[in-house]
Amino acid sequence: MADQRALDEVVTFTSDLIRIDTTNRGGGDCRERPAAEYAAERLADAGLEPVLLERTEGRTNVVARVEGTDPSADALLVHGHLDVVPAEAADWSVHPFSGEVRDGVVWGRGAVDMKNMDAMILAVVRDWARHGVRPRRDIVVAFTADEEASAEDGSGFLADRHPHLFEGCTEGISESGAFTFHDGAGREIYPIAAGERGTAWLKLTARGRAGHGSKVNRENAVTRLSAAIARIGDHEWPLRLTPTVRAALTELAAVYGIETDLSDVDALLEKLGPAAKLVEATVRNSANPTMLDAGYKVNVIPGQAVAHVDGRYLPGGEEEFRATLDRLTGPDVDWEFAHHEVALQAPVDSPTFAGLRAAVREFAPEGHVVPYCMSGGTDAKQFSRLGITGYGFAPLKLPEGFDYQALFHGVDERVPVEALHFGVRVLDRFLRTA
Repeated sequence: MADQRALDEVVTFTSDLIRIDTTNRGGGDCRERPAAEYAAERLADAGLEPVLLERTEGRTNVVARVEGTDPSADALLVHGHLDVVPAEAADWSVHPFSGEVRDGVVWGRGAVDMKNMDAMILAVVRDWARHGVRPRRDIVVAFTADEEASAEDGSGFLADRHPHLFEGCTEGISESGAFTFHDGAGREIYPIAAGERGTAWLKLTARGRAGHGSKVNRENAVTRLSAAIARIGDHEWPLRLTPTVRAALTELAAVYGIETDLSDVDALLEKLGPAAKLVEATVRNSANPTMLDAGYKVNVIPGQAVAHVDGRYLPGGEEEFRATLDRLTGPDVDWEFAHHEVALQAPVDSPTFAGLRAAVREFAPEGHVVPYCMSGGTDAKQFSRLGITGYGFAPLKLPEGFDYQALFHGVDERVPVEALHFGVRVLDRFLRTA
């Protein structure tokens, strides 16, 4: 089991990494190198040989391999990203890049997404080095850039240009799973991710006839675009259950002693109460309009109008998603992928999932461990190009009232010290025996 130094280090590392501002504003506006160097130094102190890799200057990734005792075993990838989303200091109770530890809580941007997991990984491998521990299988550790944007400078670059570093890896773990979900009725649920919806960030372009704002214009690009956006926003996507979501519904129903009736999923979700939040976003495809750009002067009808839509589709649902967007946009609006990544699905009956479940149960025996599908995406999408099956597993034991999902990209992001200690113990337990 991880020693006291490992428990102390995970707190220090989380705080230190938060203080390194790696804000990713998109469009290449980010510099992860200081955080990458921090991680590499601590890996090197543990006797590993980390490699620093960049596609673009300053957008640094770190990869290292821990050799296992069984050379015939498949390797396991453990990865976390170094970049974070922007934070407006004026909105926060503490400065978002202070890394302040106050009243048993570490505050700052990245505390849950996902510098906490980065710190757990560092603490565990350093603990192994101190005690001469070697895992059964090779563990490849990767800290990536650019996950909060396109991943082109991060996991995409690593998968495309440096696949040899991941030789033998068949499975991987990263964000986001094995956190405590409190249902408000005294139950603790620990969802482990075994799937992700696909990413379909869309650019819509409407073209029309430019002209004076005082004249009748039946070919107004803004009108055409707004009509398409309204159709997309109002669309009711049909129910589609993937194997992972079916398993999630079945296991959650068992937790509550509810008959599993998948012929009326909406009714089943209602019976699950707050726990439905773990599933409801992944029973359908979705498309949410998020950005609009048109015109330059109030009395000028522009010849073009542009919108952006955040689309997500379920495993096996891309064809339906494309056909639906063709229909909803209509003949006067074109659409294209601004960013497109695959949907993922991992087996929930695998030995690896069983090991993840067992590791959580050892330290949270009162918890109910269930599979779930992420509504968004992670670097597991890019690593899947190498044939690596990904699970979401960044363990945290959280107190009642601590809304983990709301803190992702939220104001006053923070993580309890005890949650980090739990994470180190669970991660150590799983990786030793994986």
